[in-house]
Amino acid sequence: MKVLVVGSGGREHALCWAIAKSPKCKKLYAAPGNAGIADIAECVKIDADDITALVDFAKSEKIDFVVVGPEVALVLGLVDQLEEAGIKAFGPNKAAAQLEGSKAFMKDLMGKYGIPTAAYETFDEPDAAKSYIMRQETRLVVKADGLAAGKGVILCHNKNEAYAAIDHMMIERAFGEAGDEILIEEFMPGEEVSFFALVDGETAVPLAAAQDHKAVHDGGTGPNTGGMGAYSPTPVVTKKLQKQIMDDIITPTIKAMVDEGCPYKGVLFCGLMITDEGPKVLEYNVRFGDPECQVLMARMKSDTLEALLACTNGKLDKLEIDWHSDTALLVVMAANGYPNHYEKGSIIKGLDVAAAIEGINVFHAGTKTKGKKVVADGGRVLGITALGKTVKSAHKAAYKGVEAIDWAEGFCRSDIGWRAIK
Repeated sequence: MKVLVVGSGGREHALCWAIAKSPKCKKLYAAPGNAGIADIAECVKIDADDITALVDFAKSEKIDFVVVGPEVALVLGLVDQLEEAGIKAFGPNKAAAQLEGSKAFMKDLMGKYGIPTAAYETFDEPDAAKSYIMRQETRLVVKADGLAAGKGVILCHNKNEAYAAIDHMMIERAFGEAGDEILIEEFMPGEEVSFFALVDGETAVPLAAAQDHKAVHDGGTGPNTGGMGAYSPTPVVTKKLQKQIMDDIITPTIKAMVDEGCPYKGVLFCGLMITDEGPKVLEYNVRFGDPECQVLMARMKSDTLEALLACTNGKLDKLEIDWHSDTALLVVMAANGYPNHYEKGSIIKGLDVAAAIEGINVFHAGTKTKGKKVVADGGRVLGITALGKTVKSAHKAAYKGVEAIDWAEGFCRSDIGWRAIK
């Protein structure tokens, strides 16, 4: 098969790495890809949100299967247009992608069908939002309704912080149109996990759970990011809890989407809070997480391409997925200043040294080549991934890989996996 992976991040590098191992994959393309992906796929200079150009390329190259990585392309309807052109694609169509494209749609769906989540209200006017906050006595979370690259969520410790969050989104327009409407919901205490399932419209097959580390600094301090590290599996999600998540959240969501006239196909990523009352949904995402995808792909023994095809072809009822029993742990190396202002173009050395360490994968998230050199081209730049018998041993191995990277302009958290290690 000729396969095209859309995207340029660490998630897409991990998908390319896994798909390239499949005997079904005869030719692999990535659009636009990055310096690491270029080692295993032919990169084409088409942005992930250039829907017309992506469809034209897929038609001209007679692509058999397109795997869509980022949410923006899904929300813009790339899958719809590929299917209209007779090309199979992995991911939800535009209508189903509203689960991530609009937090208001997502929360209304959960409210209508009784899927456990936090209490919330939506607002399209800042004064009304502030008036609501004035009447609340609990901690609150303010969220931009639209896509904000994983950064449109602000945890507020008091009312003044909540007022400032509203101004940041709705008046300063920090997230552009994504903040035209906002959600204010109750803060849910507990332990946060990422749970993934493949869905073919009717059948859902659980993949695995992971824990992401959103805050930029050690100990979960500092502003939220797209993710500074992850590990899988996570001890908090036992077999019993996984069954509860499938029964109370995943299956009802799939049935709800059918009832709403927009059946869901693709990977469903549920951000969950494990509370004293059981698991509750923080948010849905309509694609693999980044950096969670990297640790899932590192653990997956089954043929990834076959699994994605079964999902697209409506044959998940015949799919069985095998996993490595080891823990996979990933450490993100980011450019100094991220998630705020950071510089691009710094040279990264030691990549070959790190990759040569047994059990280490170096997934590129924001890189490009400049001559024969690899340079930073984003905020989150590398994902150093390792397998280990325990979280502690995987942690030790991953940081050995980090130490091999020579990049003075980068930084990372030193405590990925700390909850499980503790």
